[in-house]
Amino acid sequence: MFRISAILIVLVLFSCGERQAEPKKSETPPNIVLIFTDDQGYQDVGVFGADDIATPNLDQMAADGVRLTSYYSAQAVCSASRAGILTGCYPNRIGIHGALGPDNNHGINDSETTLAEMLKAIGYKTAIYGKWHLGHHPKFLPTRHGFDEWFGIPYSNDMWPYHPQQGTIFNFPPLPLFENETVIDTLTEQSQLTTQITERSVDFINRNAENPFFLYVPHPQPHVPLFVSDKFKGKSDRGLYGDVIMEIDWSVGQIMDALKTNGLEENTVVIFTSDNGPWLSYGNHAGSAYPLREGKGTAWEGGQREPCIIKYPKALEGGKELDVPIMAIDILPTIAEITDAKLPENTLDGKSAWKVLTGEIQKSPQEAYFFYYRVNELFGVRYGKWKLYFPHRYRTMDGQEPGKDGLPGDYRMVDMETLELYDLESDIGETTNVADKFPEVVEKIKLLANEMRSKLGDSLLELEGSEAREVGRVE
Repeated sequence: MFRISAILIVLVLFSCGERQAEPKKSETPPNIVLIFTDDQGYQDVGVFGADDIATPNLDQMAADGVRLTSYYSAQAVCSASRAGILTGCYPNRIGIHGALGPDNNHGINDSETTLAEMLKAIGYKTAIYGKWHLGHHPKFLPTRHGFDEWFGIPYSNDMWPYHPQQGTIFNFPPLPLFENETVIDTLTEQSQLTTQITERSVDFINRNAENPFFLYVPHPQPHVPLFVSDKFKGKSDRGLYGDVIMEIDWSVGQIMDALKTNGLEENTVVIFTSDNGPWLSYGNHAGSAYPLREGKGTAWEGGQREPCIIKYPKALEGGKELDVPIMAIDILPTIAEITDAKLPENTLDGKSAWKVLTGEIQKSPQEAYFFYYRVNELFGVRYGKWKLYFPHRYRTMDGQEPGKDGLPGDYRMVDMETLELYDLESDIGETTNVADKFPEVVEKIKLLANEMRSKLGDSLLELEGSEAREVGRVE
């Protein structure tokens, strides 16, 4: 009897001790670093095929992370692509089209939730160092849309008085350099900008090593005009363009070193990609999308398929290559899943690709991706291995004299008059139209396109969508 009572007392004490134990502390949320270049071609990284530009830091990032070979920007032009990656929406859903300039009086609406606002709501420190391009009036600035800090320019680096076509086609005012909401300079040259952006990024990491942060680094380069510091001038085998990419690679290395020095490498998600494809009319000052067709300003693969690398040592196996289609609109919901952040209340187009990145599933999170351009014109649809294009007008440098040393060549306009279907698994360069051979695929994609047109519209068919939202405007 005594033994039984003693055992019961021990069990009760043990049980009480368990109940009184300290609850497990939640894991530290991962930091998020998004490095976003401007007009970089699919081939312009060593691991994506560049043999004349040294990119050791990006190559190492790919060795340590996941390389996405079928990743797409949200649209083939600056402002629209940034709207997509920062909101998880097709840019035309939120009224952002083209490339906003200093004479535009609209920008991102206050009602939209950016990636920075989503993460700030759960305690993240947030910063952007580089190009914003979602509106330059005070109400549109990044500091009004979730970012604690900003250093950089409000729109593209060629929107300044030194444009080679200034006075004939353009009439740009001085290019302002911002520190938060204050103009601290007007730029007359830009050779130190990549270094300054990098130094501020490293400083931000050092200052926020004890709390979760979101660091957004949208480099103005390699958008023309090309600028590089003396550190990399003349270093590459691809001329000035290659030098610029080498300096961006150096910047990536500096950020990676800062993460490692602060003990943050394992628990930080680092994403590297570009806003759209190369600006081919600039010839030797443009990147390469090889083996893809065309470049910036088109819905062809070279316009929106971008180099993309994601590193997160804590959860993603290194050295993996994924050819599953993913788009920039999927980045926000993917990060929401990783960080346990609450998704925005507004309707999103993106879906989390986390299970694709981890290898749990091997198919795209979306049934199809839609390629809009200009003001709400639906050019094409990616569906599985297929890409269908609808009749539209697009630009090409094929057969044209390219530009040189900062001066652009002239595009030739082409009218696509029939449906064109390409099998991207066997024809990544989009050389052979197989629409006549696969009518059932064409019909399926047409149905998907009509569903999206009912939501977002299609200016080519003079259709208005029921779900398109208002862009922000200056009153």
